[in-house]
Amino acid sequence: MSASAALVAAAEGGIIGDGRTGANLALAVGAFGLVIGWLALARAGRRISTGNTRAGGRGAIATGALGTVLAVLHLATASGGPGTGNGLVGAVVAVPLGLGAVFLGRRALTRCRPRVTT
Repeated sequence: MSASAALVAAAEGGIIGDGRTGANLALAVGAFGLVIGWLALARAGRRISTGNTRAGGRGAIATGALGTVLAVLHLATASGGPGTGNGLVGAVVAVPLGLGAVFLGRRALTRCRPRVTT
């Protein structure tokens, strides 16, 4: 499916659903990205010792970016305003969740860089 066909299908409600479905999906993905980023940051700070910090940071960045893209896509295709049942407010809340996940993932990657000793 080409990008233009995907955008047309999304505008008609065929990809991310009608009403609040797309906003709820974006919220869930953004919240999941925040959890992954928080765990990666905790690993980088040596507060927990399970898992790989770099993989968690990359996962948080990817998940947060996906949540942000889904939220922006839902915002672009939602008709009506806040309070109409189209999930507009949920999509607005999902954008900072996704960006927060990207921020936490990037911070975890920055903290886990190997230290250079001279």
